[in-house]
Amino acid sequence: MTDEKSLEPESAVADRTERSWISRLGPGLVTGAADDDPSGIGTYSQAGAQFGFALLWTLLLTYPLMVAIQMTSARIGRVSGKGLASNMREFGPKWLVIVLVLLLAVANTINIAADLAAMGAAIHLLVPGPQLLYVTVIGAASAALQISVPYENYARILKWMTLVLFSYVAVAFIVPIDWREVAVSLVWPRVQFSSDYLTMVVAVLGTTISPYLFFWQASQEVEELRANATDRGLRWVSSFRAYRQLNRITADTWIGMGFSNAVAFFIMLSAAATLHAHHVTIQTSADAARALEPIAGHLAAYVFAAGIVGTGLLALPVLAGSAAYGAAGAFRWRSSLSLHMTLAREFYSVIAVAIIGGTAITFLHLDPVKALYWSAVINGLAAVPVMIVVMLMGSSPRVMGKFAITGVLRAGGWLATALMAFAAVAMFVSS
Repeated sequence: MTDEKSLEPESAVADRTERSWISRLGPGLVTGAADDDPSGIGTYSQAGAQFGFALLWTLLLTYPLMVAIQMTSARIGRVSGKGLASNMREFGPKWLVIVLVLLLAVANTINIAADLAAMGAAIHLLVPGPQLLYVTVIGAASAALQISVPYENYARILKWMTLVLFSYVAVAFIVPIDWREVAVSLVWPRVQFSSDYLTMVVAVLGTTISPYLFFWQASQEVEELRANATDRGLRWVSSFRAYRQLNRITADTWIGMGFSNAVAFFIMLSAAATLHAHHVTIQTSADAARALEPIAGHLAAYVFAAGIVGTGLLALPVLAGSAAYGAAGAFRWRSSLSLHMTLAREFYSVIAVAIIGGTAITFLHLDPVKALYWSAVINGLAAVPVMIVVMLMGSSPRVMGKFAITGVLRAGGWLATALMAFAAVAMFVSS
């Protein structure tokens, strides 16, 4: 029998009551909600309001590329039995792991701040009052829930709030839309080389292909291994069992990212058809809520607020948790959202610091709309070095054994990495 002390921290906890992210909450809905967080809703809405249909092509392009990098991350976790940071520690120099984890933590904290600011502004639409008080209460409640209550217990309730995101789909079939123009924009986009356009491209890519999702999905595959004390990484099981799990990962990722990108597409399309068509630019949360007026009427602000708050409460644990998973892997700490706080003090400390840090940043009087946009840009820039290391590990027999990625999956992952890098460079050059 393997000595538990010889295992990595992320695989050292065996609890049959723990279940993977996907098996707890189902493919698609919560995975899409984690990606379509307030930062995503804000960025897609701004893209549609400012550029109309001109950026819809980005979501058509990012779908297969997003699947490739997410699937690679999931495979690394499932095959090796360790999270990304634990693999990075063995794969490369320690300083590189620390730099990448620090980059992740900073990007996530800024994203948390932007999401909290948006949630505070959304509540302010319904209940006028001090937004910073709302932000503080939400931040404190989220941190307390993550530390004291098993995540799946309250996520089961909150996930239903994310269904309001499908109201954007309904809007697209109610307002007049030139579908021919939409089709042309998808297959023959008019790419602009202005600074504003390229920065928005980076923002859309950054909020769609975000580094925190890489760490999260890999760690959730490791969590699933804990559900059965006899399970091990796929490198050490029969080929039949291994390929069954790889097929599951493939289906889950395609479906989950499909829901995510479909919702993102309709948010951008709805904003283009309602706001851009009437020359409305998004300056406040109230402006963003107006995109839902064709379906919700005077209740648009309520529907918008429910979507922002619901996805925010679901995304905050993913943002803070992925940073904690990264730090735990880098420094060999125990890590699990299903562990009691006394068994994973360092892990939960990182979660608390990320939430508190994000809350503190909002006291700098951030413009919620601009904060959402720039957090997406920062995610886009931070994703590039992380993606490079993820692809190197996924292609390495030392990490993946005979399950090292090849063919279309490998090409798609590197293409996604190249696209992110090219967009970032183009943004800086145009500036």
